Amino acid sequence: AANMVIGFARIQGRTIGIVANQPCVMAGALDINSSDKAARFIRFCNAFNIPLVTFVDVPGFLPGVEQEYGGIIRHGAKMLFAYSGTTVPKITVILRKAYGGAYLAMCGKDLGADRVFAWPTAEIAVMGAEGAAEIVFRSKIEHAHDRAEKRKELIALYRDTFANPYVAAGRRLVDDVIEPSETRRYLALALDSLHSKQEQRPPKKHGLIPL
Repeated sequence: AANMVIGFARIQGRTIGIVANQPCVMAGALDINSSDKAARFIRFCNAFNIPLVTFVDVPGFLPGVEQEYGGIIRHGAKMLFAYSGTTVPKITVILRKAYGGAYLAMCGKDLGADRVFAWPTAEIAVMGAEGAAEIVFRSKIEHAHDRAEKRKELIALYRDTFANPYVAAGRRLVDDVIEPSETRRYLALALDSLHSKQEQRPPKKHGLIPL
């Protein structure tokens, strides 16, 4: 599953677990194998109290008959289960694409991320600006004198209005929009602030993982 990168790193002497999409392989889309790979690593890090840093550049779950029959929903749910069940510090950095349910599976704010940072290049939306504009502004595009130019204009409008990382920050889905060169410093600060993190969980043996 080369479309998902996992591994360990060190920031200021502190070991962290890295989960990241690989956009050079299948555009970084999540499929069955990458979901299983990430979920196992996430649970491993939680078992040994290793903080998790997630780098997001995901266009969505991989479509296709093979994925559907293979149970992509069940396998993708393992990532959501793994992240939501972790008690270690969870930091998410959105690099570029963060679309739909796949973004949530990559530890969005709603899944319990303690800190979420975004680069200025981040796009956080239900789907890509090109596809969304075709749906949302279909009537305007069809009635335009120059459809290509109108489509280009409306794609830019959608990107600025909905997919902009500053819009997400305004809705508290992102804690801060940072420059790429500042990423390591912000990660170090976040790890320091979460060093003594504790979570109160309901008393139970364990959750029911989607196997």
